[in-house]
Amino acid sequence: MFRRILIANRGEVALRVIRACREMGVETVCVFSEADRGSAYLELADAAVCIGPSAPSESYLRSDRIIAAAEVTGAEAIHPGYGFLAENAQFADQCRESNLGFIGPSAEAMRLLGDKASARQLAKRSRVATVPGSDGITDDAQAAKVAEKVGYPVMIKASAGGGGRGMRLVRDKDHLAGALAQARQESQAAFNSSEVYIERFIERPRHVEVQIIADDHGHVVHLFERDCSVQRRHQKLIEESPSPKLPSRTRQSLCAAAVKLAKAAHYTNAGTFEFLVDPKGRYYFIEVNARSQVEHPVTEATTGIDLIKAQILVAAGEKLAFTQKTVTTRGAAIECRINAEDPDMEFRPCPGRIDVFRPPGGMGVRVDTHVHSGYTVSPYYDSLIGKLIVHQPTRDEAISTMLRCLAEFAIEPTRTTVPFYRNVFQHKEFREATVDTGFIERAFPQ
Repeated sequence: MFRRILIANRGEVALRVIRACREMGVETVCVFSEADRGSAYLELADAAVCIGPSAPSESYLRSDRIIAAAEVTGAEAIHPGYGFLAENAQFADQCRESNLGFIGPSAEAMRLLGDKASARQLAKRSRVATVPGSDGITDDAQAAKVAEKVGYPVMIKASAGGGGRGMRLVRDKDHLAGALAQARQESQAAFNSSEVYIERFIERPRHVEVQIIADDHGHVVHLFERDCSVQRRHQKLIEESPSPKLPSRTRQSLCAAAVKLAKAAHYTNAGTFEFLVDPKGRYYFIEVNARSQVEHPVTEATTGIDLIKAQILVAAGEKLAFTQKTVTTRGAAIECRINAEDPDMEFRPCPGRIDVFRPPGGMGVRVDTHVHSGYTVSPYYDSLIGKLIVHQPTRDEAISTMLRCLAEFAIEPTRTTVPFYRNVFQHKEFREATVDTGFIERAFPQ
């Protein structure tokens, strides 16, 4: 087991890893930028090292500074959290070249699955259904042929990343060239790669992902699925487990497909295999997130398994403490991502000081956050300031608890997404579990 771990991240996820390590008796080192200097969560780490200015490119994305901080403080491994360098295969290589454990999958698995074109090819070889389309586009002429073959509308996607960046919906051939140019430009800026590919656009799908974890001893276990269909511009807002109204046969098949792909990729540690499920119940593999997920508490609530601790144990070479037969789920869990954004102004980020921060509580309620009264939300980073998770015996009870918690949650004077979620949870489509990935734009066009 590691004696000391460096956390190469900030905010809520850094605090989450600190807490898991403290319970395991593992010391922690937190890196921070000038913008995060003085943050309360840093006091819980055994050591804290400033790695640069506020801009991520000069701090949290500087692998050389992070590795130097690990070496100076005597850390034996690095946990990347999510975002920043979490899915950077080169960073994983640098860690291992410096004799530091990387708490995540191998660089080889990240390269294979991080590139969506190669991930699609692996799925095809493994006989897992993918959305009809191309594995990569070399020029506009090829793109036009692919689009005609699969049929409009089509979706252009960045091969090197996700999160909605480098993604464009094209409904006819007249708009293909312009959309390709925009997607390539956005992909280059976000992922330093302009490579894109084309898929058929699936109308009104659900977005369902399967959480897996695998050790170095050949054991791959799925921890069932999460439904992430409530999105805005391809950014997840609400996640829940189990996926409502998903037929048990489809659930079993999805989970088996995720395990099959993980084994084919020789994948280790935690990862999420994502699928689209169309209105007829057919599912298609779309991508892999080779890291822990923002929404991992949903799975922790329903399975009782601490995913961060499991990640650390696997990275230390230990066998999984559970098997597929012993993993069960209980009740229903839902998570809201609480962002410092103004829903009335197209979700514009709202950095600034929070004078009042009073989170809800009660049975089955969990709030993961590094924020407190007096905290200042930085303009340099993602606007996520916390996650509200509820777990109850049934979905209806979970929705009722969530509405009560959202009414209690006080964050002032900063504008947040809390009021918007109150409307979502009272909407008929959400309550009846008939939502799809276009629900937000359709139900809240304003």
